[in-house]
Amino acid sequence: MPKSATVGCIKPTRNSGSHADLERLLPDGIATLVRHFDVRHGTLEEFTEIMAGYEEAVRQHAEAGVGLIHPEGTPPFMLLGLAGERETVARWEAAHGIPVFTSAMSQVNALRALGIERFVGVGYDFEDMGIVARYFRDAGFDVMDLDRPRGIPWEDINDLSSARVSQLIVELHGRHPSAQGIYIQGSKWRVLDIVEDLEQTLGVPVIHPVAARCWEIQKRLGIEKPQRGYGRLLATLPALPNG
Repeated sequence: MPKSATVGCIKPTRNSGSHADLERLLPDGIATLVRHFDVRHGTLEEFTEIMAGYEEAVRQHAEAGVGLIHPEGTPPFMLLGLAGERETVARWEAAHGIPVFTSAMSQVNALRALGIERFVGVGYDFEDMGIVARYFRDAGFDVMDLDRPRGIPWEDINDLSSARVSQLIVELHGRHPSAQGIYIQGSKWRVLDIVEDLEQTLGVPVIHPVAARCWEIQKRLGIEKPQRGYGRLLATLPALPNG
């Protein structure tokens, strides 16, 4: 277990509001120290260019004495690919002696912890959702389908209502009723409020990025508080998978 219960978070954007959601969900005894980048348009170029910034932010968090480092944002690391992401994380851990996990790593772990092997998902960060599908297929999952809202600029995606995101998910699952779970990619969507209802309606778990982040932080730090109302993952706090 890490010596410090402070998590060093690194966020690619400044205006998503997802960190406030995380702090609200974390149990007492866990603190966060957050550093932001300023991705404004969600382009592949922006997400690629900030990787050097992650290097520096990881170093700064390590020097600050945090017990766990969490570089957030799926796009920069999915662009590296699964192997590239794992190599980068291993290098940071070796250099600083502090555990590191990314958003995508927590989502893989959450899917495995809930026994999900095949799933459908929705997201907004990539015009080419094949980048997301390839990452999860390389991790051993059957990605049945991925969808995204049409005609909404990345900058305005957090204006999409929870009801519209829920509708998108219900329609997607209706096309693939054998899916064992739902994956939501991207924290700019403030849609934690739909997770519980979706699970009850569709009968399968929903992996939300903030919930996955909160769950993995608790498991890694050994400070746990199950919470109902945000889906099966936070209600049951299943064990963190090995490997």
